[in-house]
Amino acid sequence: MSASIFDKIEDVRSLAQIVVETVREPLLVLDDRLTILVASHSFHKTFQIGADDTPGKQLFSLDKGGWDIPALHLLLEKSLVDKTVVEGFLVEQDFPRIGHRIFLLHARKVLGTDLGHSLILLGFEDITERRAIEQEKAGLQLRTDDLLKQKEMLLREMQHRIVNSLQIIASILMLKARAVTSEETRQHLQDAHRRVMSVAAVQEHLHSSGRADMIEIGPYLEKLCSSLAESMIGESRPATIEVLADTGFALSADAVSLGLIVTELVINALKYAFPDQSKVATVTVRYEANGTDWKLSVSDNGIGRSENSGPPIKGGLGTSLVKALAQQLDAKVETASSPAGMRVSVTHATFVSRNAA
Repeated sequence: MSASIFDKIEDVRSLAQIVVETVREPLLVLDDRLTILVASHSFHKTFQIGADDTPGKQLFSLDKGGWDIPALHLLLEKSLVDKTVVEGFLVEQDFPRIGHRIFLLHARKVLGTDLGHSLILLGFEDITERRAIEQEKAGLQLRTDDLLKQKEMLLREMQHRIVNSLQIIASILMLKARAVTSEETRQHLQDAHRRVMSVAAVQEHLHSSGRADMIEIGPYLEKLCSSLAESMIGESRPATIEVLADTGFALSADAVSLGLIVTELVINALKYAFPDQSKVATVTVRYEANGTDWKLSVSDNGIGRSENSGPPIKGGLGTSLVKALAQQLDAKVETASSPAGMRVSVTHATFVSRNAA
């Protein structure tokens, strides 16, 4: 070999060594026969191989054949045949000195050197710890999902038991109502029964919808009013309860308050607005929503109310309950009455109807 060629070889190796040592990840420079020309310091440190054990060694013969890894064959002897760059080739292997490791291999074939030979740059990205963290994270996620499922099951079971308990209480109230001789006491017990059932209706919706905290208002009010109609409207008393509701959801606690308000107002309307029972009575429950604001109203086509008719507006358990529940909802109560009927509105915040001009 002439001196000039020898100098070129040494120059190439020196340059390669300088470049390789600037890379922090383990890096090898191989010739086209997969012989190691240069190995970085980080390669020696990572794989615990002495600096004198790599130069001139065939890659697969390192550590007495411990590096004869099928994945490396696949990468270097097959993948680089038709490609000049391979990124992120996964190798999971028990290495002779360092044990089990997971690496992403990055290989690049460098063509057209002055010597007429190809060089292969082979980089090793150790992702063992990252993969362990990812697996731990995945395991934690699985356990979290399992705990959430258990929580949902417990909530459903709790809702089911609450509904059963409320229905038992309601049944006891009805039994008491049938047993007492005082008509006034009977009415109070029946009203209490309806209030309990309005709370039970929320729990039934929570149980059937599978949601732990939100209630769809429209179907809830329809079911609630249907239950009120069954308990208060008979064949001898023609009356209908109509529900008109925008699409919207409410927290279960707010839905309970809304349901109790509707219960009280519907009871009052059916009790006091239609003394002439030959008239076809209509009670309309309307729920309008606009963003986070809403308006709930209960109106009837009865006789209306004056200062001298029916029970006093101020006082009475039902009226007090409505005002207290509205206050909890940060809402205000307004009453409008005329000979054509009465309307009680409960408005949250600065509600403005979307149908307003």
